[in-house]
Amino acid sequence: MVDMGLTIYNLTGLVSVYRGYPFTYHEEDVLFSTKGATYTYKGNILDLLSAIDLSCNQLTGIILPGFGNLSEIRGLNLSHNNLTGPIPSTFSELKQIESLDLSYNNLSGRIPSELTEMTALEVFSVAHNNLSGPLPDRKNQFGTFDESNYEGNPLLCGPPLNKSCNGGDSPTAPNATSSEEEHGHIDMVDFYISFATSYAIIFLTTILVLYINPYWRRACFYFIEDRSIVCYFFIVDSLCQLPCFRRNI
Repeated sequence: MVDMGLTIYNLTGLVSVYRGYPFTYHEEDVLFSTKGATYTYKGNILDLLSAIDLSCNQLTGIILPGFGNLSEIRGLNLSHNNLTGPIPSTFSELKQIESLDLSYNNLSGRIPSELTEMTALEVFSVAHNNLSGPLPDRKNQFGTFDESNYEGNPLLCGPPLNKSCNGGDSPTAPNATSSEEEHGHIDMVDFYISFATSYAIIFLTTILVLYINPYWRRACFYFIEDRSIVCYFFIVDSLCQLPCFRRNI
């Protein structure tokens, strides 16, 4: 383990102290994890680095509100520790921060709604904690984050998660389909009832007309008789075309 000699004073700045033998100097590679990737830095470029990576250090305790005073940093990685307590609302003061990773800790409570004021934020993760309650409004940069940014927190609710904050899962596509099918089923029942009613009315109207008007009654009977004769000869003629029927004759 390399001692980088970094001392944090009230979380308002970083002071670098080199600890080694007098008149000796050598450069160490510094690994820095941010935005889901790990980079190696060495030499003078470290003077330009404005971010803090304290991941995988087995840190315990709460996140101090004083982190909000580091207004110039662009990245903060506190992932893979044992941090507890709430997420400080003072993080909203980090106006230039582009990456904030708090995943894989034991943080609890709600995600402060003030975090939506971090308009430069590109990468954000609170996955695998013990957070609860509704998510911040989907505005500014928070409108670009999806479920993966919040996974591993079963007590969180609200968009973009599929869990509603009203005491149940949000309606899903299958439920919507079931509702549509139910409406479709009701429409078909109405259709069958309407069809049966219309058929009954037409049939009764026809019977009533034939009963009242003798002329139409006779015309109807003649038509039925004529159609019956035509159907009879059509069937007989069709049967005569069959070889087995001709042999029996």
